[in-house]
Amino acid sequence: MVAHLVRLRLRLLANTLRRSVWQTIGLCFAALYGLTVVGFFVAASIAGGRTDPVLTGQVLTVVGAVVVLAWWVVPLFAFGMDATLDPMRFVTFAIPRRRLLAGLAVAGVVSVPAAATLLAALGSSFAWASDPLALLAALLGAVAALALCVVGSRATTTALAPLLDSRRYREILMVVAIVPLLLIGPAVAWLSSGAEKSVGPEGVTVTASGPGPALLEALTRVADVVAWTPFGAPWAFAGAVHDGAWWLLLARIAVVVVTLGAAWWVWDRALARALVSPPHSSSGPKVRGLGWFARLPATPTGAVAARCATYWVRDPRYAVSLAVVPLLPVALAVVGLSTGAGTGLLLVVAPLTAFILGFGISNDVGYDHTAFALHVATGLPGRADRWGRVLPVVVVGAPLVVAMAVAATGAAGRWDALPALLGLSLGVLGASLGTSSAVSARLVYPVPKPGESAFKTPQGATVATLVAQSVAFLVVLALVLPTLALALAAILGAPAGFGWAAVAVGLATAAGALVVGVRWGARVYERRLPDLLAQVTAFR
Repeated sequence: MVAHLVRLRLRLLANTLRRSVWQTIGLCFAALYGLTVVGFFVAASIAGGRTDPVLTGQVLTVVGAVVVLAWWVVPLFAFGMDATLDPMRFVTFAIPRRRLLAGLAVAGVVSVPAAATLLAALGSSFAWASDPLALLAALLGAVAALALCVVGSRATTTALAPLLDSRRYREILMVVAIVPLLLIGPAVAWLSSGAEKSVGPEGVTVTASGPGPALLEALTRVADVVAWTPFGAPWAFAGAVHDGAWWLLLARIAVVVVTLGAAWWVWDRALARALVSPPHSSSGPKVRGLGWFARLPATPTGAVAARCATYWVRDPRYAVSLAVVPLLPVALAVVGLSTGAGTGLLLVVAPLTAFILGFGISNDVGYDHTAFALHVATGLPGRADRWGRVLPVVVVGAPLVVAMAVAATGAAGRWDALPALLGLSLGVLGASLGTSSAVSARLVYPVPKPGESAFKTPQGATVATLVAQSVAFLVVLALVLPTLALALAAILGAPAGFGWAAVAVGLATAAGALVVGVRWGARVYERRLPDLLAQVTAFR
């Protein structure tokens, strides 16, 4: 059964690659990216092991614990990322549950993330090449870590399947997951600033090229604690052997074995429950009136605007973009205070928010998926489609961007920069909306389908997404370049006239880009209507 499920996994992967050239290219890029990251990680580990194996072992313990924890946690808010061997598909087959578990566990290793994790774990073990016994323990720990990754991931997703099947739970968890992701950058900046600064003999702050004593002491304490957790224990096998602490090695092996057994038992119990009583969706959402359709005019443009407004409020794929906006000031404030840039870095918040909101509709046709057939069947005019998608963002985005600009200048104590910041932010909003209106009618790339995780990346979407987003970003940058130059001059101390000139140029850029982008996008939309429908319905 194990060999059969592995062959089935490989066959499904091969069939997926034959279906689309983009999917083949996407897998190749994913594999190349994974090999590049693994190569850098392994090379750094080996180089560190030759210099200071103890310190390198502590870093590997902390990093490895994060990897195992990510395997356990990420599927909870990216549910559905890998469902090629969904256990629910085997409900009607008389397969003994223990054999099914073993087959699913081994087949779970046949993937790019699992292969990258295994190669990185085995390669980093050679940081202990100078100590053969420690190297053997590190290789054993690498295999144990991969087993914890795969079994723990399956256990958490299967046990929490009833909650994950709830759309409201997935939406809340997706938004909450944005917080730690945004805090990664500020945390790295804070650690870097702490590593570079130390106190001299007379209380004078000096800068060092390497990590300071305080940082090394903190790393040692964190590694010692993490080594006793199920996530870090397998990565600390080699350190215990290197120190000759054999009882400590046995204790860490016991932690791994007990955790692996508990995860396997949880997976077994949850799978047994799921196979007997498979989860089922409810009959459908409750009808709560017409919502935005009752508030906006009963015109083609009003209908599209009402539907898009509903998307922004209820669709988690759009909610992720909105969830980032209130966290931007927090992240930039932490980075500014930790790097010495101060609160002046907050001036970036308003233009960045404007770009995020404007770029949010750059692939609206792709997000429509099969619902786009209504546009084709009803013969919706291009201008109605384009303006209907733009208006909700303008109505909400313009006041929000102005409020962010005022708050940022107040927090930074730079009221003199307010005109320049307003002109730049509104110019970015209009330019990005106009560019998105034009690009979304020409470049459509695969996105998560309605109801799927907003963090899911469809196979074959990497290259197409990169091309579309790069083109849109370069166009927006070219459009706002005059406004950006005037705004920077005003912020850096030029006369006040530069700031008011930035307001005039920014508003003119926003209006011109928006009108031209909508008109051009409407013509392309009407010319490519059948092709757009064929593209979005072909996305898998």
